[in-house]
Amino acid sequence: MWTKPWTSKEGFLIGGSLIFVGLMLELSVGPVAWEAFAWPANWIVLAGFLFMIVVMFLLRKKVYGFQFVGTYQAAIPAMVYAVVLTIIMGLTRQQAGGTWLNDMLSFWPFVLIYVHIAVILGVIILRRLRHLHSWKQDIPFLLNHLGLFIALTTATLGNADMQRVKIICSTDEPERRAMTTDGRIIEMPIAIELKKFIMETYDDGSPKRFASEIRILAKAGKNIETTVDVNKPYEVEGWKIYQYGYDTQMGAQSQISILELVSDPWLPLVYTGIYMMLGGAVCMFVIGGRKRA
Repeated sequence: MWTKPWTSKEGFLIGGSLIFVGLMLELSVGPVAWEAFAWPANWIVLAGFLFMIVVMFLLRKKVYGFQFVGTYQAAIPAMVYAVVLTIIMGLTRQQAGGTWLNDMLSFWPFVLIYVHIAVILGVIILRRLRHLHSWKQDIPFLLNHLGLFIALTTATLGNADMQRVKIICSTDEPERRAMTTDGRIIEMPIAIELKKFIMETYDDGSPKRFASEIRILAKAGKNIETTVDVNKPYEVEGWKIYQYGYDTQMGAQSQISILELVSDPWLPLVYTGIYMMLGGAVCMFVIGGRKRA
């Protein structure tokens, strides 16, 4: 162990050490407090993270550990740990404030392993950029790896800026007050007024569809009239408005509608990373098809 060149054994040991450190952090300071990374802290952390990766790449010939990070012997063990933790997350019910395995996105070992993967990706991308050979090989590789890097980092750091609130709208009465997930009442930049609640039922009387015809009072006095369904949100000024609930006792005669508003400013960056990965996959498919032809 630890004799050069390092192998996958060292890679697994590094990943295992990160999990151990994560468990110690979980026991000592509790789960990751993502709210501490809200803007502008997340942008500062992102800039520092990118700077760290560049420094590791530049010092790779002087520090063997930095050189090892960019190898498959480091990448494969990290992916194994990530897959195992992700499977655990998929098999357990996830909820904010739950136990360790029920809140994996705030579980230190899970977060550290994915940070480790992001570092590996960053070093590998810089190494490939420094030794570009053929666009047929380099473009798909960079699209896949850079897309994954962007999706991982922005989805993680952008989590702190995501807002999810609920508004209880009444008929012909604009409402600006919303309730956050922790029970606080905040003033929204838009007001929403319920014009009509819509409910369609099956023959047995159970709800088939429920929606709300609403009027949105946006900035600069702009009025928007639209219909919001359960799976058909309306987006305005960075907020997606979803149909969430209604007065179940009144049913189709409900005079209120409960709407959920979600703001996720980092989501376009996450989608950018996903589209890049899809583009890389398409490029690989096209290039592979031409070679077989």
